[in-house]
Amino acid sequence: VNLKFHSKKVLITGGSGMIGIQLCDLLLEKG
Repeated sequence: VNLKFHSKKVLITGGSGMIGIQLCDLLLEKG
């Protein structure tokens, strides 16, 4: 759950949708 919340924060902070999605993907893959 913590990872999901973190990825959401990254998406919002990223600003750029593409960058946010890429970071989210990386986090999910590593998680």
